[in-house]
Amino acid sequence: MSTPQTAAFIALGANLGNPLTTLRWAVTELRTLGTVKALSRLYRTAPVGGPAGQPEYLNAATCLHTSLSAPDLLAGLHDIEARAGRTRTERWEARTLDLDLILYGQLTSDAPDLHLPHPRAWDRAFVLAPLCDLHPHLTHPTTGETVSAALARTDRQGVEAHFDDWYNDWH
Repeated sequence: MSTPQTAAFIALGANLGNPLTTLRWAVTELRTLGTVKALSRLYRTAPVGGPAGQPEYLNAATCLHTSLSAPDLLAGLHDIEARAGRTRTERWEARTLDLDLILYGQLTSDAPDLHLPHPRAWDRAFVLAPLCDLHPHLTHPTTGETVSAALARTDRQGVEAHFDDWYNDWH
């Protein structure tokens, strides 16, 4: 008998060190947490919030099918970030790797350490554009708004597709 799998959507971002190499490594590491079903294009994006003078980000998204619970998956994401050298000293600071759990099936949570869906995802073009590559009709669990509708209403300035096949050419 197989273990039930949940589709989790994860946003990936990096803007310190060698972001492309780090994101490729992160996808390989995500495979230890489940099955990577799809990867978005890679986007070059302007930093949003945080300290001034940050370098541009590279952003992507993945759909991961996992048998881990949402808290265990989030702990796994934080472990991958830490192994990539991620530190957390200032909100929205530059980072070697950022892995955000955007959706975990249709689960909603306001637990102190687990906010689902991700509270700012439906307002950020740098998250929505990669998600739209994966599943434009994916819906927000509480509002029902699709990723494509949310992307259409957001400011996409500073978000540009960079590579289509950024992982498979490497792996």
